[in-house]
Amino acid sequence: MAYYEHLPIYKKAMETAVYFETIVRNFSRHNKYNLGAEMRTKSRDIVKLIIKANSSRNKLPLLKGCP
Repeated sequence: MAYYEHLPIYKKAMETAVYFETIVRNFSRHNKYNLGAEMRTKSRDIVKLIIKANSSRNKLPLLKGCP
């Protein structure tokens, strides 16, 4: 099992999460708290799922979307 910090998909997911954080700052107030909050949450969830899948022995349920 590789360290998740070294996985290319983890690196791209983190870059995407950081990118969303920076662009959401420029949203209007309404969009920042509605759409922006959802974008932030989903991008963080992706990173968490990558870490969880990397540390799991049985990856198939996670890959199928049934954690």
